[in-house]
Amino acid sequence: MNSVSRTSIHTTATGQSPAARRTASWWLSADLGSVRTARRLTRDKLADWGFDGQIDVAELLVSELVANALDHAHGQVHLAFSAENGLLRCEVEDEDPQMPTMRTVDLDAERGRGLFLVEMLSGSWGGTPTPRGKAIWFELPAFTEAEAEADLFAPMAA
Repeated sequence: MNSVSRTSIHTTATGQSPAARRTASWWLSADLGSVRTARRLTRDKLADWGFDGQIDVAELLVSELVANALDHAHGQVHLAFSAENGLLRCEVEDEDPQMPTMRTVDLDAERGRGLFLVEMLSGSWGGTPTPRGKAIWFELPAFTEAEAEADLFAPMAA
């Protein structure tokens, strides 16, 4: 069963300019197969945009947020990406208005570390109330391989 119920992808730029705005979003069904689907969508979209260096971290954090949304809320989950001015923003929206809180977990606990991962691996993160519930988001630097190489070698060219 395909866990993507509706897909809307809006690419308003082709990636030639680092300041260009790119967006993509999907509605995921309310089943655990959506976590796997969210990872695949993340890999595919970031590779398409040329953000290969951020795929692993984004994929991990998206899967944590989608799993949390499925575990703690009801209904479909909305996954959205935007990239502009060197910043990648990932959002996971669900139908529960209750904002998550980081809590202390026992060393032996099998769950409860997802937001700690988001905190540690993202540049910034937070939550925003929405008409449907809430969106939990995180941001990462968004550089294509070409931009990263150009930045790396820029001092040498001067």
